[in-house]
Parts: sequence; C-alpha cells; structure tokens
Amino acid sequence: MGPATDVRMPLTAHREELPRRVVRALLAIGIAFALCYWFADALVIFLLHPLSALRPDQPAAYGVGLTEAFFTKLKVSFIAALFISSPVVFFQIWRFVAPGLYDNEKRMALPFAAAASFFFALGAAFCYRVVFPTAFRFFLAEYVTVNAQPIPTMNEYLTFTSRMLLAFGITFELPVVTFFVARLGVVTHRTMLGMGRYAIVAIFIVAAVLTPGPDVASQLLMAAPLLILYGLSIGVAWAAGRAPAATPATDTPAPRG
Repeated sequence: MGPATDVRMPLTAHREELPRRVVRALLAIGIAFALCYWFADALVIFLLHPLSALRPDQPAAYGVGLTEAFFTKLKVSFIAALFISSPVVFFQIWRFVAPGLYDNEKRMALPFAAAASFFFALGAAFCYRVVFPTAFRFFLAEYVTVNAQPIPTMNEYLTFTSRMLLAFGITFELPVVTFFVARLGVVTHRTMLGMGRYAIVAIFIVAAVLTPGPDVASQLLMAAPLLILYGLSIGVAWAAGRAPAATPATDTPAPRG
C-alpha cells in the first residue's frame, strides 16, 4: 500500500465492515459444525472420557429422554465447531479492527489469529486434562460420603463440560486481550506490575471458587496457569508498549468521519 493510502479508515466505513465480518465468521462456524456433526459420536465419547475413566465399570452418563442423544450431539458439535473455526473467527475480528489501524499493525492479522486460537485451545486442553479429572473425582467422592449412586444425564454432563471448556478457553485469552489494551494505552506493564499483589489475591480467589475440591494442591493446579498467564501478559504489555506508533508522516491518520 502506497503512502497516499496509508491511512486509517473513517469511522462510518469502519462500521460497514461489521456485517461482512460477522457473515464470514458465521459461515466458518456453519461449515465447521457440519464437519463436526459427522464425527459427533466420537466427540461425545471424547467428552465423556474424563468421567468414564474414573468409573470404567459403569456407563459414563444416562439418557432420560427420547431426543436427548440427538440434541446432545448437536450441542457438542456446535461447541467443537467454535474451537475448529476459531482461527477464522479471530482473523475476522482482526480484519474488522484493521481499518482503524496503521499498515504495520494490519500485518499482524495472521499472528493475532494464530495466538488467539492457540490460547483458546490451550485453555480448553488444560480444562480437559487437569480440571475435569480433579472436579469429577471430588464430585463422585461426595456421593460416597452419603452412600448414594450418581446417575449423571448426558445433557447435564455435556452442558457442564462444554461450558467449562469455553470458559477456560476465553480465560486463557488474557495475553491477547492485554496486547490490545496495551496498544491502546489503557494499561502498561508498569500498571500491571503495580497491581500484581491484587491480581495474585484475585487469582487465588478465582482458583478457590473454580476448584471443586477443598485441598490446597488442586487449588494450586488451578492458580498456577493463571499466574503464568498474568506474568506473560505483563511481558506482552511491555512489548506492546515498546512497539512504536506510526511515526512517519505517511502514517498520519485521516480524520474520522
């Protein structure tokens, strides 16, 4: 792009990008959903595995309605589609924001989509590998203390697991969000360092709430990645703050309409 065109898009034109980006993101999700539904049986078994591994001699979950299995497959396929299509969705988000950025910032579309997708999947993987076994072990133990037999339904179990996977995926986007707010000047690495003690307290409170078990070990397993993410976010804020704004005369933004 030449110097004459190296400007930011006016606000009105920037807003016109939204419908196009939304349609493309929804199209990507729809295609991914069709693909995931083809493998819905395997996806359901995959999500049931953390519980079935703890009680291999029993069914992992039970159905209580004629249509429950069908609608559960739809739900699981949709959640899986969100993860599979996330690179396209994040790319469209960046492309929507890009008209308000300078050329050197627009070139970060692919790195942004890759980073956001990576942390999204990393959060879900952490939830699946660490949180689920710990949580389900605690929940099953609670039934033993009252001499009762748990009978989880497919809809209840898969709704819980799907929401947890999405929640952890979104939580792990902290470094990516930090990059944006740091580039906007809302926060700096010094701000985050100054708030460090409060952030640590907040992280351990969140870990205590999200961790089903009362033991300190499981709470540390929950808090450790959040502390690492916060530390990583400080580094991201430092790097984003050091990135020079568009100082050349050719990078002067056009007046917003």
